[in-house]
Amino acid sequence: SYLFTDIRHLQRISGWKPDQIGSFEVFINNFDLLDQKTQEIYAATQSDLDVRSIKERYYNIFEWISLFDFNMILIISIMILVGGINMITALLVLILERTPMIGLLKALGAQNWTVRKVFLYQAAYLISLGLIIGNVIGLSFIYFQDTYKWVKFPNPKEYYITEVPVYIDLSIVLG
Repeated sequence: SYLFTDIRHLQRISGWKPDQIGSFEVFINNFDLLDQKTQEIYAATQSDLDVRSIKERYYNIFEWISLFDFNMILIISIMILVGGINMITALLVLILERTPMIGLLKALGAQNWTVRKVFLYQAAYLISLGLIIGNVIGLSFIYFQDTYKWVKFPNPKEYYITEVPVYIDLSIVLG
């Protein structure tokens, strides 16, 4: 609960002296310095006062957010592994299907590098096509989620939000 009132009224109701307050908040611009600034404020306060950072106060929320970071790394690693295996499999199937073509090219005097270039061009085409189609589908899902919020959490009280948040950053998409 929040109450916006004159501090003198609050001190009178709570029986505090004019130089007493319940708590105060310090805002910083760089979140990476939170622990350092918390220690600095703790060192500058009296021993009978408590200093807690937002990470300590809302520990559950920050633990939940850190799970996202771990899950994101895990999911991306698995996706890269599966994508790599799929590309290798596609190239092997492509080579096995083209065995007669390789024999014909070698019989006509093609060098090994020429035969390799055929498969590298084919692989580049397949990978480019897959990247384009995959990115169009993925970015479409993100755009529709950002616009229409169609994916919702089953229990918003557990997650503190109602729908899955997404963010589209053009520099990340282009990278």
